[in-house]
Formats: sequence, C-alpha cells, structure tokens
Amino acid sequence: MISRFSARFIALGACAVLTAIACWPSSAMARKDAIKPQFFRLQSAVKLPGADPDWDYLAYDRLHARLFIARRDAGLWVFDTNGQHLIRKIAQTRGAGAALLVPELNRGFSINEDGSITAFDLASLAPLKRVHIAADADAASYDPVSGRVAVVSSDSRTVTFVDPRSLAVVGAVALATERADGSVADGRGAILLNERDRNAVLKIDARTMKIEAEWPINGCMQPTGIAYDQATHRVFIGCRGDHPVLAIVNGDSGATIMTLPLGRGNDGVVFDAARKRIFTTNGVDANLVIFRQDDADHYRMEQAITTRPQARTMAYDPGRQRVFSVAAEGVLNPAKPANSGPSAFYPNGHFADTFVVLTYAPEK
Repeated sequence: MISRFSARFIALGACAVLTAIACWPSSAMARKDAIKPQFFRLQSAVKLPGADPDWDYLAYDRLHARLFIARRDAGLWVFDTNGQHLIRKIAQTRGAGAALLVPELNRGFSINEDGSITAFDLASLAPLKRVHIAADADAASYDPVSGRVAVVSSDSRTVTFVDPRSLAVVGAVALATERADGSVADGRGAILLNERDRNAVLKIDARTMKIEAEWPINGCMQPTGIAYDQATHRVFIGCRGDHPVLAIVNGDSGATIMTLPLGRGNDGVVFDAARKRIFTTNGVDANLVIFRQDDADHYRMEQAITTRPQARTMAYDPGRQRVFSVAAEGVLNPAKPANSGPSAFYPNGHFADTFVVLTYAPEK
C-alpha cells in the first residue's frame, strides 16, 4: 500500500519529469536557433553596359548608399545600392583602378593607373581636380592621424603621400618590393602595405614618411587583400599562393598568429568590427568565405558560399550587412598575352555587356 506521503512524492516527481521533458525541446530549440548561422545569399545581380569590361577595386559610401566601381579605361562608375541602378560615371577618371573615400572631408579620390588622382565632391560627385603625383598608381589609403593620403605605385616602387585638400605631394617612400599590393591605415598613424613578392607586410609611419618595420608572414605566399581591426590591433591578410590562406598578424609585434584555409584568387578582405566577421572574396574558386573572430587570437571559418568566377574584389555595407562584388563572363584568348598567375586559364578578355554588380546579404 502506498502512503499518502509517498503518493504525493511520486506525483510531484512525475510532474517534475514531465515538466522537464516538456521544456527540453523548446529550450534545445532555442539553443539551436541561437547558434544557427545566418547564411549570406545572392540578393541581386544587376547588369551594367560596357564593351570588354575590366575592373579592379570597389569602395562603399555608407552615407549615400553608393558603390564606387573602378572600371579602368571606362573610368570610375557610381552605383546606387538601394535603387539598384547606375548613377553616372565620374568625369576625368579614365584609368581608374581604385576609389578612396574620405567622408570627413566630403571628398573622394579616383586613383588612376597613369599615376594621377582625381578629387571629386562625395555628395555631388562633381570632379574637382585631376593631378599627376607619380609614374603610376594602384590604390590608396587615408591616414586620419597625419591627414594624408598614401598612394601606392607598384611599378615605380613608391608610396607617395598627398595632402587631400590641396592635392600637393608632401613626400614619398621608396619600396624594395616589386609587387606592392593592398594597403590599409591602422588608425594610429601607420600604413600597412602587402609585399606580394616578399611574402611580407610593411609598416610605414605616415607622419615621418619612413618605414618602421617589415614583417614576414609565416605560412603566407603572395599577400593581396588586407584589413585591420583597431580594437585588437590585428591585421587580416588574404594570401594567394599554392595553398591560399587568411593570415592573422599582430599589428604591434608583426607576429603571425594563425592561418586559415582560403579560396583561390583572393583580392578582397573586409572586417566588420561590430559583428566580428572577416569577409574574403576569392575570384578563382568563386566563393565568399567568412571567418569569425572569437577573440584577438582565435578565429574560425563561419561559412562559405559560392559567388561567380572572377568576383574577386569587394566592398561592404556594415549597416545592412551587404557584400558587394562584381564579375563578368571572361574568355582566355591564346592569341593575346595571358596572366597565368591566378590560374592556368585566367581570362584575358571579357564579353561585352556581361558586367554585373552582385549583392549578397544574410538570408531572411
């Protein structure tokens, strides 16, 4: 016979067990939902006109929701990312290889391959002045501490410092590397510059215009894309080579912290400081590989999605988590000079009217 006390104890125990069972699926589901990654997906692909399209770097103006596309001989094009349409080409920008945007000055700069820069009003897009500052030019960074623009010239092996208001040259630094590549300002007065042929990153003081250090990157061949985290002083470098990786480097000591596998043909690396994500676009493998920063010295691959062949450069909208890239249908014509560096069948031409602006964002 079960006593009244025992019966009550059993009933309470059964209730507790049933309650736990009833609650377990919902709590487990909540945990599952909490860790479920928000995969990025293609949101739009907008075709832009142009014969035999060519391009290089992209830049994003968050205030006006505009994407700047350096289309080399076709000039610097401006794309409305909200309306998804072309706004215009900025005048006096033929040969544009990159765009540098400095919102605090309401100025943008087209970095032209002939060694000139074209300043324009960031709000109206009106060109202000085009001046020659070097023998050639590839890309540029703005250092807010010195208030100078650092223009990288790979062919002539120099970094030229320019006053962004007057466009006057204030100094230059000679480089040992013959393949200067991506650069970024660390926000503390230095420019960090990839040396693709030396497998190293160079640190240049923008105030004294002198080289502070050269850091070999362990496990990295052909460093290209580069981004910087001001909170942890970490440098994120996309390395091509036979075994492409993302290298994480200590921006104070130059020590290589770790490397993670990457897609082939990297050109774009962007860091989202608010969400602790590193985005990389890799044109040969046609993927967008995203890494997570757990802390200053620990990183992991979060997700990888397919994009389109040659979608190698990128820009990022941190407000709406939009990744922008561009691509076109390419062809390798054996009768013309070819660049086999990125891959054996890397295109040396593109079909007319196949250039597209690609927008990726988290799935709804």
